[in-house]
Amino acid sequence: MMFKTVQEARNWASSFLEQHDREPRVAELLLRYLLGVSYSQWLAMGRDVLDQDVANTFATWIHDHAVTGKPVEHFTNEVDFFDDTFYVDERVLIPRPETEELVLAVLNEVNGDETIVDVGTGSGIIALSLKSRLKDALVIGTDLSEDALAVARSNGEQLEQEVLWKSGDFLRPVLDEGVTPDVIVSNPPYIPHAERDSLSETVSLHDPAEALFAEMNGLAAYDTIVKQVMQLEARPKLIAFEIGYDQGESVPALIQSYDPTAKARVIQDINGKDRIVLWN
Repeated sequence: MMFKTVQEARNWASSFLEQHDREPRVAELLLRYLLGVSYSQWLAMGRDVLDQDVANTFATWIHDHAVTGKPVEHFTNEVDFFDDTFYVDERVLIPRPETEELVLAVLNEVNGDETIVDVGTGSGIIALSLKSRLKDALVIGTDLSEDALAVARSNGEQLEQEVLWKSGDFLRPVLDEGVTPDVIVSNPPYIPHAERDSLSETVSLHDPAEALFAEMNGLAAYDTIVKQVMQLEARPKLIAFEIGYDQGESVPALIQSYDPTAKARVIQDINGKDRIVLWN
């Protein structure tokens, strides 16, 4: 594919993506990344000559995205979360903006010197975002996936944040080591398997299935974590879950089925959807 200018490449890509029912703005995101320019710089360079190597890579990426739905973040291998840029790839879930609200909810509830466990840490985004804002906290990230923990460790090294990474099933590493956390936070898999076909293939075919889908109509991970919480020597002062938009009743009900005295609050996200459960 031959493009002489940035504008020609942008026009072709936007049209090509629309023809394949993809979001045209992906063209801007990918081309800006390849050019290494800010948004303001991007606006001023429509007539600039486009390097042919960049043009070839751009055309390949656009075609790949149009045909397979491969997400932007798997081309760039990065995602912005709060003020930091994290590495991501096919081994971990690409974080959604709503997860920033989960981190903020935790920050509003803590003093700053707690022991915090991020259960199912994935890329480490929650754990590292908390640690960067709570310098005196001991932060632990757990995950059953060694691949995910490799990504988390890499992000921790890149951001120079000291988080302890533990391999195991949800809270199991914490239980085995006798650690009693003050705070537990988790964005576990919560999508029912029956909803797989309703998801964009950008998500369903490219995010790890084990980070998306759960048995028990999406509640299996919560059920396991709550059971493990009940095994701790002392109850944490806060447990914070990200939930699906339609789980604002089912997750608190599950918690109260194990602890009838539990206080579980539901917080809505910026779009007015149930998104966070705080149990304390």
